[in-house]
Amino acid sequence: MKQSIFIITGMSGAGKSQALKCFEDFGFYCIDNIPIKLIPHLSELIKREPHFRHIALGLDIREAKFLKNFIEAVGAIEKLHLNRKIIFLDSAGSILLQRFSETRHRHPLGKNLPQAIKEERKLLCELKEKADRVIDTSKMTLGELKENLSSLLELRKSKEVKISVISFGYKYGMPMDADLVLDVRFFPNPYYVRSLRRKTGLDRPVGDYVKKTPVYRKFIEDYTRQIKMLLPLYVKEGKSYLTIAIGCTGGKHRSVFIASEVAKKLSSLGYSVSEYHRDIRK
Repeated sequence: MKQSIFIITGMSGAGKSQALKCFEDFGFYCIDNIPIKLIPHLSELIKREPHFRHIALGLDIREAKFLKNFIEAVGAIEKLHLNRKIIFLDSAGSILLQRFSETRHRHPLGKNLPQAIKEERKLLCELKEKADRVIDTSKMTLGELKENLSSLLELRKSKEVKISVISFGYKYGMPMDADLVLDVRFFPNPYYVRSLRRKTGLDRPVGDYVKKTPVYRKFIEDYTRQIKMLLPLYVKEGKSYLTIAIGCTGGKHRSVFIASEVAKKLSSLGYSVSEYHRDIRK
């Protein structure tokens, strides 16, 4: 993809900050609430400096003369022949009211929340029509938002997918943004072995204990093979980030060891893999 600027805007409370975090995961330089008047200068810098290949900008309506300045800034980007896309995030009014009530953040247009939302929607109507992509986040999880955004990045090689392998304990709840969930509670539980109880799946004795299960080797090979088969299909659907969650009862022994083994297998196949053990210290 050539040098590009993604502009993330839309209704306040619709998920602009979350969208920018997604772009950070995709390797973009992200700038939130940049004054619109600075965008032409930033565009010239991007044009001069090839290492600034991908930029994501978060803009909202708090700036005076927002729409007029926005249109001028987009024109400046186009004059420099930079690839630009405008992403407009929207959400139902009732959802926006709920989100502002939960976070207690002040709406940029004032304290009367219902009136501010109504006024903002009216002011942004023209901009919404100019957007390259409108995303309704009313019922979206963070994982679903990532999936929608990744379709704009045109990543088509399966080994460009970033894979996150997470271990967790079911007693603490499942990870909300998991794409694939694996339950490994069929393995014998090291917790009931006195010498292993205070250790974790990152300690060799726990790994050796799990490996003694007859099904272990075939299971790891089959599961890794299944992930390898599925990755090109996820990429075809526009996904560039995959989260695999592996759980056991407490998230300290079995899930930690299996997650670590799966991460090593996928890394050895050339994929970009990160490993995180959510509940290991609980």
